[in-house]
Amino acid sequence: MINIDISKTLFGVDGEMELNISLSIPSRQFLIVTGPSGSGKTTLLRVVAGLENSNGKIVVENEIWQDSNIFLPPQKRGIGFLFQSYALFPNMTILEHLLFVDSDIEFANYLLEITHLTKLKNRYPQYLSGGQKQRVALARALMKRPKLLLLDEPFSALDTNMRNHLQQEILSIHREFGTTTMMVTHNREEMEKMGDRYITIEHGKIVSDRTD
Repeated sequence: MINIDISKTLFGVDGEMELNISLSIPSRQFLIVTGPSGSGKTTLLRVVAGLENSNGKIVVENEIWQDSNIFLPPQKRGIGFLFQSYALFPNMTILEHLLFVDSDIEFANYLLEITHLTKLKNRYPQYLSGGQKQRVALARALMKRPKLLLLDEPFSALDTNMRNHLQQEILSIHREFGTTTMMVTHNREEMEKMGDRYITIEHGKIVSDRTD
Protein backbone atom coordinates (compact mmCIF):
# COMPACT_ATOMS: atom_id res chain seq x y z
CA MET A 1 0.00 0.00 0.00
CA ILE A 2 1.14 3.53 -0.83
CA ASN A 3 -0.27 6.35 1.29
CA ILE A 4 0.16 9.92 0.08
CA ASP A 5 -1.00 12.92 2.08
CA ILE A 6 0.81 16.01 0.84
CA SER A 7 0.39 19.71 0.17
CA LYS A 8 2.48 22.17 -1.82
CA THR A 9 2.02 25.72 -3.03
CA LEU A 10 2.33 26.01 -6.81
CA PHE A 11 2.71 29.12 -8.96
CA GLY A 12 1.21 28.81 -12.42
CA VAL A 13 -0.08 31.01 -15.21
CA ASP A 14 -3.25 31.63 -13.21
CA GLY A 15 -1.37 32.58 -10.06
CA GLU A 16 -0.93 30.74 -6.77
CA MET A 17 -2.52 27.33 -6.32
CA GLU A 18 -2.41 24.83 -3.46
CA LEU A 19 -1.77 21.18 -4.34
CA ASN A 20 -3.60 19.08 -1.75
CA ILE A 21 -3.57 15.34 -2.40
CA SER A 22 -4.69 12.55 -0.05
CA LEU A 23 -4.50 9.19 -1.77
CA SER A 24 -4.08 5.49 -0.93
CA ILE A 25 -2.88 3.18 -3.72
CA PRO A 26 -3.01 -0.60 -3.25
CA SER A 27 0.07 -2.54 -4.31
CA ARG A 28 0.09 -3.63 -7.96
CA GLN A 29 -2.55 -1.12 -9.00
CA PHE A 30 -2.22 0.72 -12.32
CA LEU A 31 -3.35 4.24 -11.49
CA ILE A 32 -4.12 6.75 -14.23
CA VAL A 33 -3.73 10.43 -13.31
CA THR A 34 -5.46 12.88 -15.62
CA GLY A 35 -6.76 16.45 -15.63
CA PRO A 36 -6.18 19.82 -17.30
CA SER A 37 -2.70 21.16 -17.96
CA GLY A 38 -1.31 22.99 -14.94
CA SER A 39 -3.52 21.16 -12.45
CA GLY A 40 -0.60 19.58 -10.53
CA LYS A 41 -0.34 16.11 -12.09
CA THR A 42 3.37 16.19 -12.90
CA THR A 43 4.19 17.89 -9.61
CA LEU A 44 2.45 15.04 -7.78
CA LEU A 45 4.68 12.50 -9.54
CA ARG A 46 7.79 14.58 -8.85
CA VAL A 47 6.91 14.84 -5.15
CA VAL A 48 6.40 11.06 -4.92
CA ALA A 49 9.73 10.56 -6.70
CA GLY A 50 11.51 12.82 -4.23
CA LEU A 51 12.44 15.35 -6.90
CA GLU A 52 10.44 18.12 -5.20
CA ASN A 53 9.74 18.92 -1.57
CA SER A 54 6.25 19.19 -0.09
CA ASN A 55 4.54 19.24 3.26
CA GLY A 56 2.97 16.04 4.56
CA LYS A 57 3.70 12.35 4.51
CA ILE A 58 4.41 9.57 2.01
CA VAL A 59 4.54 5.95 3.24
CA VAL A 60 5.25 3.04 0.90
CA GLU A 61 4.77 -0.51 2.20
CA ASN A 62 5.31 0.72 5.79
CA GLU A 63 8.50 2.59 4.84
CA ILE A 64 8.39 6.33 5.42
CA TRP A 65 9.63 8.18 2.34
CA GLN A 66 8.69 11.58 3.67
CA ASP A 67 7.39 13.14 6.85
CA SER A 68 8.34 16.07 9.09
CA ASN A 69 11.67 14.40 9.95
CA ILE A 70 12.49 12.14 6.99
CA PHE A 71 13.03 12.85 3.31
CA LEU A 72 14.45 9.96 1.28
CA PRO A 73 16.30 11.00 -1.89
CA PRO A 74 15.08 9.53 -5.20
CA GLN A 75 17.81 6.87 -5.38
CA LYS A 76 16.61 5.38 -2.08
CA ARG A 77 12.93 5.21 -3.02
CA GLY A 78 13.05 2.11 -5.24
CA ILE A 79 11.25 3.78 -8.11
CA GLY A 80 11.49 3.98 -11.86
CA PHE A 81 10.41 7.22 -13.46
CA LEU A 82 9.99 8.53 -16.97
CA PHE A 83 9.20 12.19 -17.38
CA GLN A 84 8.88 14.31 -20.50
CA SER A 85 12.58 15.19 -20.30
CA TYR A 86 14.69 12.17 -21.30
CA ALA A 87 17.78 13.21 -19.26
CA LEU A 88 20.16 10.99 -21.24
CA PHE A 89 23.95 11.22 -20.86
CA PRO A 90 25.64 12.25 -24.14
CA ASN A 91 28.76 10.17 -23.43
CA MET A 92 26.89 6.87 -22.87
CA THR A 93 25.55 4.41 -25.42
CA ILE A 94 22.03 3.06 -25.09
CA LEU A 95 23.27 -0.15 -23.48
CA GLU A 96 25.53 1.77 -21.11
CA HIS A 97 22.54 3.83 -19.94
CA LEU A 98 20.79 0.65 -18.85
CA LEU A 99 23.86 -0.98 -17.28
CA PHE A 100 24.58 2.24 -15.36
CA VAL A 101 21.36 1.54 -13.43
CA ASP A 102 21.99 -2.19 -12.95
CA SER A 103 24.60 -4.60 -14.30
CA ASP A 104 22.03 -7.25 -15.27
CA ILE A 105 23.00 -7.64 -18.94
CA GLU A 106 20.35 -10.29 -19.61
CA PHE A 107 17.51 -8.05 -18.45
CA ALA A 108 19.04 -5.07 -20.26
CA ASN A 109 19.02 -7.02 -23.50
CA TYR A 110 15.40 -8.08 -22.86
CA LEU A 111 14.35 -4.45 -22.41
CA LEU A 112 16.26 -3.42 -25.54
CA GLU A 113 14.42 -6.13 -27.45
CA ILE A 114 10.92 -5.14 -26.36
CA THR A 115 11.61 -1.47 -27.04
CA HIS A 116 13.05 -2.26 -30.51
CA LEU A 117 16.45 -0.84 -29.60
CA THR A 118 18.69 -3.90 -29.90
CA LYS A 119 20.23 -2.85 -33.21
CA LEU A 120 20.90 0.63 -31.82
CA LYS A 121 22.37 -0.39 -28.45
CA ASN A 122 25.85 0.98 -29.26
CA ARG A 123 24.62 4.36 -30.44
CA TYR A 124 24.90 7.60 -28.50
CA PRO A 125 21.88 9.86 -27.78
CA GLN A 126 22.83 12.51 -30.35
CA TYR A 127 22.26 9.93 -33.10
CA LEU A 128 18.75 8.98 -31.94
CA SER A 129 15.35 10.38 -32.84
CA GLY A 130 13.07 11.82 -30.16
CA GLY A 131 11.01 8.63 -30.08
CA GLN A 132 14.12 6.48 -29.76
CA LYS A 133 15.38 8.63 -26.88
CA GLN A 134 12.05 8.22 -25.12
CA ARG A 135 12.26 4.43 -25.48
CA VAL A 136 15.78 4.47 -23.99
CA ALA A 137 14.50 6.47 -21.02
CA LEU A 138 11.62 4.02 -20.59
CA ALA A 139 13.93 0.98 -20.69
CA ARG A 140 16.23 2.65 -18.17
CA ALA A 141 13.27 3.32 -15.86
CA LEU A 142 12.44 -0.39 -15.88
CA MET A 143 15.98 -1.67 -15.25
CA LYS A 144 15.58 -2.17 -11.50
CA ARG A 145 12.16 -3.78 -11.81
CA PRO A 146 10.81 -0.96 -9.65
CA LYS A 147 8.04 -1.51 -7.13
CA LEU A 148 6.70 1.91 -8.09
CA LEU A 149 6.82 3.11 -11.69
CA LEU A 150 6.04 6.78 -12.43
CA LEU A 151 5.20 7.69 -16.02
CA ASP A 152 4.47 11.21 -17.27
CA GLU A 153 2.88 10.93 -20.73
CA PRO A 154 5.48 8.31 -21.77
CA PHE A 155 4.11 7.68 -25.26
CA SER A 156 3.62 11.24 -26.48
CA ALA A 157 6.58 11.17 -28.92
CA LEU A 158 5.92 7.70 -30.36
CA ASP A 159 4.14 6.64 -33.52
CA THR A 160 0.93 4.61 -33.25
CA ASN A 161 2.51 1.17 -33.77
CA MET A 162 5.30 1.72 -31.24
CA ARG A 163 2.86 3.31 -28.79
CA ASN A 164 0.57 0.27 -28.92
CA HIS A 165 3.52 -2.12 -28.59
CA LEU A 166 5.01 -0.36 -25.56
CA GLN A 167 1.64 -0.01 -23.87
CA GLN A 168 1.27 -3.78 -23.94
CA GLU A 169 4.85 -4.39 -22.80
CA ILE A 170 4.50 -1.99 -19.86
CA LEU A 171 1.31 -3.76 -18.83
CA SER A 172 3.11 -7.12 -19.05
CA ILE A 173 6.03 -5.89 -16.93
CA HIS A 174 3.62 -4.22 -14.50
CA ARG A 175 1.93 -7.59 -13.92
CA GLU A 176 5.02 -9.81 -14.11
CA PHE A 177 7.00 -7.89 -11.48
CA GLY A 178 4.07 -6.81 -9.32
CA THR A 179 4.78 -3.15 -9.96
CA THR A 180 2.55 -0.35 -8.74
CA THR A 181 2.25 2.22 -11.53
CA MET A 182 1.16 5.87 -11.66
CA MET A 183 0.80 7.26 -15.17
CA VAL A 184 -0.15 10.78 -16.23
CA THR A 185 -1.96 10.91 -19.57
CA HIS A 186 -4.57 12.89 -21.46
CA ASN A 187 -5.14 10.07 -23.96
CA ARG A 188 -8.49 8.37 -23.38
CA GLU A 189 -7.47 5.26 -25.32
CA GLU A 190 -4.44 4.82 -23.03
CA MET A 191 -6.64 5.31 -19.97
CA GLU A 192 -9.11 2.64 -21.02
CA LYS A 193 -6.44 0.20 -22.18
CA MET A 194 -4.00 0.45 -19.28
CA GLY A 195 -5.63 1.71 -16.09
CA ASP A 196 -7.67 -0.06 -13.45
CA ARG A 197 -8.20 3.13 -11.45
CA TYR A 198 -8.55 6.72 -12.63
CA ILE A 199 -8.19 9.98 -10.72
CA THR A 200 -8.80 13.45 -12.13
CA ILE A 201 -6.95 16.43 -10.64
CA GLU A 202 -8.22 19.98 -11.10
CA HIS A 203 -6.70 23.07 -9.44
CA GLY A 204 -4.52 20.85 -7.23
CA LYS A 205 -7.29 18.64 -5.88
CA ILE A 206 -8.73 15.23 -6.74
CA VAL A 207 -12.21 15.82 -8.16
CA SER A 208 -12.88 12.29 -9.42
CA ASP A 209 -11.72 8.83 -8.34
CA ARG A 210 -13.12 5.74 -10.01
CA THR A 211 -12.13 2.10 -10.38
CA ASP A 212 -13.07 -0.30 -13.15
